[in-house]
Amino acid sequence: MIENQSDNIDNKEVEVSDEENIPKGVSSIEEEIQENEESSAKDKDNEDINSAEIKNTISNNDARLEQLEKEHETLKSQYVRIAADFDNFRKRQSRDQDDLKVQLVSKALTAILPIVDNFERARQQLSPENDEAKALHRSYQGLYKQLVEVLKQQGVAPMRVIGQQFDPNLHEAVLREPSEEFNEDFIVEELQRGYHLEGKVLRHALVKVSMGPGPGQQNSQEPAEKDTVEEDIDSEVIISEDD
Repeated sequence: MIENQSDNIDNKEVEVSDEENIPKGVSSIEEEIQENEESSAKDKDNEDINSAEIKNTISNNDARLEQLEKEHETLKSQYVRIAADFDNFRKRQSRDQDDLKVQLVSKALTAILPIVDNFERARQQLSPENDEAKALHRSYQGLYKQLVEVLKQQGVAPMRVIGQQFDPNLHEAVLREPSEEFNEDFIVEELQRGYHLEGKVLRHALVKVSMGPGPGQQNSQEPAEKDTVEEDIDSEVIISEDD
């Protein structure tokens, strides 16, 4: 019995000595390996989460960028349209101002033209004989020249109508009569002078138009040179100075 107990004691001592003989570092290495594995797993999970977040952020940024590009194109289109509308408005305002100016000038000059007509009628009727009448006539001619110069400076030019084909845009037919000199629809006489203003009709010319030669007569007249806008009022056309 004593021997058996002694053997058991020896066995226990051996077992204890075996446990005591296991190096302490081996246990810590295993724990460290396990911790590293757990840390690696956590890092991988974090990487997956971060990668998903980055992808989601990139996708959101791409969508936002596309939206901003569309808004930019819309604003750019609106700006171009507004700029074009403003430019058209500015041009329209400028044209309206020019048209208004021309209308006002035309209205004022049209009111002056009857005075010019009266000057011409007076010139045709007056025939001064003595020195006093001639001096008065020269004074009258001086005033007439001043009036003509004012019209010239404003861009007024007389029409040339005799021998030209009737044009309703320029002329107003008052009478029609047969003519051996002019073909049909050609102007044979100017009853009231017409005027241009900067290339536009200021006043239509009152004219007498030919109905063509009478029966049995032929006229080989060629069309006269079409009326052109003169650059200024020719004093030789309107004014006949007396020496």
